[in-house]
Amino acid sequence: MFGLDTLGKAVNQLVTSFETNVRQGQQHLEKLFGDAGVMDDATLSTLTEMSDAYRTMAEDLLLHPLRLASAELDLARTYLGLGYYTLARLAGNDRPPVAEPEPDDRRFQAEDWHRHLPFDVLHQAYLINSRAFLSWAEGMEGLPQAGRDQMLFYARQLTSLLSPANFPATNPEVLRITWERKGVNLVDGGRQLIEDLRQNPSLFNVGMTDRSAFEVGRNLATTPGKVVFQNELMQLIQYSPTTETVSKRPLLIVPPWINKYYILDLTARNSFIQWLVNQGQTVFIISWRNPGPSLRDKGWEDYMELGPLAAMDAVTEATGEERMNAIGYCIGGTLLGSTLAWLKKKGRDPVVSATYLATLLDFSDPGGIGVFINDHSIRGIERMLERKGYLDGRAMAFTFNLLRENELFWSFWTNNYLKGQKPAAFDLLYWNTDGTNLPARMHSFYLRQMYLNNRLVQPDSLHLLGESINLSEIDVPSFFLSARQDHIAKWKTTYKGALAHGGDVRFVLSGSGHIAGVINPPYKEKYGYWTNDTLVPESDAWFDGSEHHPGSWWPHWLEWLAAFTEEKVPARKPGDGNLPVLEDAPGSYVKVKAADAAKQ
Repeated sequence: MFGLDTLGKAVNQLVTSFETNVRQGQQHLEKLFGDAGVMDDATLSTLTEMSDAYRTMAEDLLLHPLRLASAELDLARTYLGLGYYTLARLAGNDRPPVAEPEPDDRRFQAEDWHRHLPFDVLHQAYLINSRAFLSWAEGMEGLPQAGRDQMLFYARQLTSLLSPANFPATNPEVLRITWERKGVNLVDGGRQLIEDLRQNPSLFNVGMTDRSAFEVGRNLATTPGKVVFQNELMQLIQYSPTTETVSKRPLLIVPPWINKYYILDLTARNSFIQWLVNQGQTVFIISWRNPGPSLRDKGWEDYMELGPLAAMDAVTEATGEERMNAIGYCIGGTLLGSTLAWLKKKGRDPVVSATYLATLLDFSDPGGIGVFINDHSIRGIERMLERKGYLDGRAMAFTFNLLRENELFWSFWTNNYLKGQKPAAFDLLYWNTDGTNLPARMHSFYLRQMYLNNRLVQPDSLHLLGESINLSEIDVPSFFLSARQDHIAKWKTTYKGALAHGGDVRFVLSGSGHIAGVINPPYKEKYGYWTNDTLVPESDAWFDGSEHHPGSWWPHWLEWLAAFTEEKVPARKPGDGNLPVLEDAPGSYVKVKAADAAKQ
């Protein structure tokens, strides 16, 4: 036991030395390059958490020798099977592989991995080792679930990094392409790497799509409309009608500001906004400003006051209607819920119905992003926010990509830089890389009060614009749409938020994930959705009693909305009311890139 304790201390000393070297490296970079060379506190915090995780795993290996011996024995048996497999293939006999990739793991699908025995054995050995390592991390004793999830996340990042698919010398497909193209693929890959570095100054993100194929306002966000109002945080777009009559009550959409609003208006055929206009709705949407350091002090209350509250007043000015329907998507839905609770305290009721799309109101299980939700990580982020005044939207995009690292990072790494192939032109991935910055004050509030402390669902725990708010006091009828495979706003957690919301609540579950589960136009006839008009205390019981329907949830929601739209009136054109037209949709705010906003 003394020996194991000594070895454990040695591991601690090695990791501590690593952390010290990182700090010293940062100091040297500051001396050499000034701010351009600074490794931010959020990165240092992440490195410290990674080192803590690896240290804990190393100590667990040393302090549980029986479990280690059992795991080593299982690993030896598996390798013995791999040895038999290798001998059989050398003898010309076919045997089933010892380790096969998961069905959705595309790293080893190329025939080159199976045709050549050395690479066949190499990729199977990698799968055996990585699964053994992840199994060990998952089986560690005495860890709370949050700590276990964090361990698994960092263990997965390490195993994904070490995949033989990521290196030219150990990827047979890359070697074949290099031979066939006489190395031109590596030259092309180098050029693409340089271009991606140029496109993302001071913060590298792998290229995910052909950027030259898209332009906002040309072939994205093309639904005709006009900007009819703006302030320092947002522009308000009113869309031009396509029907002779429209519903009397207008519809206001509050999109997320972590990404840009045009996820709801990618192309005309897939556009939720265009579909709404074609259904005879007078549609308004907030287009958030891409903030830089000048907006560092804008907080959650500012987003509420200058966002939905200002927009509601502007919609009334534009249409003459004092009451409207409202939609909130993702964090836009969180803001909408906060606003409705505040309006209830003030005795105001401009919203007739509220629709929440993939929205967290209860943050007790924040999904994959939960690995970063702890006081240590948030303090590191806050130190960086204090210095810069904002969180770079590209860093946020990179963080979300790491939640599905093989699909959203390493696959593009291999394709772009090793195979030398240009990424395909894909509108959704273009939007995904067109991130927005987050003001320091707002983001700190959001992380601490929502994610860390989960105060939004605690009655009268959160104070906004002079009022303590209570979601259960909201009496606006609401429609909650969640997605079954959503890893950002997990559906069982959004269900808890629906339970915390007052009024008549309808909950619907779509297939697919955070984006495709929402942006699912009827013509595709994909995914389907589940309904159950009875909201019971447990999400599993709700699902067990639900009914599955094929196709898109959009028509089902429109039937629900019909009860709150009143009669039809002649179509309203932007500029007909008391608000003048400022510019054509999609406006100027949406076109500002994160890197350019950082200079403001």
